[in-house]
Amino acid sequence: MFFCSISGEPPQDPVISTKSGQVYERRLILKYITDNGTDPLTGEKLEESDLLTIKANPKTAPPRPAAATSTPALLHMLQNEWDALVLEVFALKQQYNSTRQELSYALYAQDAASRVIARLIRERDAAREALANVQATMGIAPASGAVEDVEMAEENGAQEGALPKEIVDQIDETQQNLSATRKKRKAPAGYTSTAEVKTFVATHTIPSLHSASPAGMTSLAVSRLNPSQFLTGGNDKIVQLYDRSTDKVLASLKGHTKKVNQVAFREHEGESTLVLSAGADKIAKIWAHDSASSEYIPKATIRTHKGELTGLVVHPTNSIFALSSLDKTYSLHELSNFTQVYRSAPGEDAFTSLAIHPDGALLALGTLSSKIQICDVRSGNIAASITPPDASPFTVNSLSFSENGYHLLAPDSPSSVAIWDLRKMKTAHTIPLGEGFKVNKVLYDYSAQYLGVAGSEGIRVFAHKSWDELVRFEEAGDVSDIVFGEQGKEIWATSGREVRIWGLPA
Repeated sequence: MFFCSISGEPPQDPVISTKSGQVYERRLILKYITDNGTDPLTGEKLEESDLLTIKANPKTAPPRPAAATSTPALLHMLQNEWDALVLEVFALKQQYNSTRQELSYALYAQDAASRVIARLIRERDAAREALANVQATMGIAPASGAVEDVEMAEENGAQEGALPKEIVDQIDETQQNLSATRKKRKAPAGYTSTAEVKTFVATHTIPSLHSASPAGMTSLAVSRLNPSQFLTGGNDKIVQLYDRSTDKVLASLKGHTKKVNQVAFREHEGESTLVLSAGADKIAKIWAHDSASSEYIPKATIRTHKGELTGLVVHPTNSIFALSSLDKTYSLHELSNFTQVYRSAPGEDAFTSLAIHPDGALLALGTLSSKIQICDVRSGNIAASITPPDASPFTVNSLSFSENGYHLLAPDSPSSVAIWDLRKMKTAHTIPLGEGFKVNKVLYDYSAQYLGVAGSEGIRVFAHKSWDELVRFEEAGDVSDIVFGEQGKEIWATSGREVRIWGLPA
């Protein structure tokens, strides 16, 4: 501790003289220099510039003055400090009460705003539904350039037998064009051979897709124009678009309130890419790719059905798509204005799966009672009904037509699959998979040379006609969906939160 050489007390603002090295209180030494111009102790000439400030670190509280050393003085000082403390606590209480009032008002205002927003959203939805109904009644199509998500309610006018003629003409034209070429078509040059399929190994795994709770993916679709991009639908109510080449999620599309059951691309030359999904919440949603922003913009919400949607397929014309539902009906919708053009009359059984013939003239519907209905897309009439012989009732949860259009692949029990010859309407072959195997998905490849079965014990791939098992992948565990890649050189599958890919060894 320093003491002033003039007052003998600890200085409040200490300085030191460079001439004598003595410590002074600044205010006292400055006054002395003003009066005398010399150092008080040595008598040497002294100026203010000869004084250096002494800095203490850490700074300590200054010592109490001599008057505070007596007991009465200390008591008086303590009383003053207590009074100041009480006043400060009172001021803090006032500020606390004021802050509580402001917070209460803010919460009330936020709650009121939320209620107003919810009411406006309900009024908007009601107005959209009324507009859609009026447009359907008057035959006016909604503007295709609208960016908003259009709500499409059930349209009672589009019932059995009411498919518009222009759409029937499109289906007929597509059937003629495709049937004339597919029957004579051979596997494309460079397509994977049977020997190569037998050598397939795991080549890539994309982990941690979708949310961890609830975990799991239900469906998969791979882009035809950009094979590195794929869609997945999850139990977390989200549709994800992922780019394998960059290992990035390109879009997380929301709007469903329950798990997504089916996803699909609509890729047509000269038109924007559409992403479609169907969910357990009874709705289908459509997003369109915006080339300017490279984002997917919601275009329509289809609310036609009153039961969970179980099937979603884009028709070969690329102008309509089909939905199947547990409400025992299926429907067709245009992709230009997203209106319903047909809805079947309720059937005897709920529909659990859906597939469209490669020519586009027929569609197959699986049911809860092991029956498969084959319907004419143009008229809606049931062309055939097939049921596995001597089979206990089970759910037909997946269907797939062969590319040549002659065969239909479907489960004929929970743990076996049958290949139906559509020319004779009878089973061509049955493949047992074992009692522990539960079938989740069946699929023909593009060349109709191979058929894949995904289930609770992984994936198995068989050769068409010889029915030999070519390869199996049990390491995937429970597989919910399967897709053959470009040129048959890869097999994609969803398992849990992973997308696994098998292909030729490097």
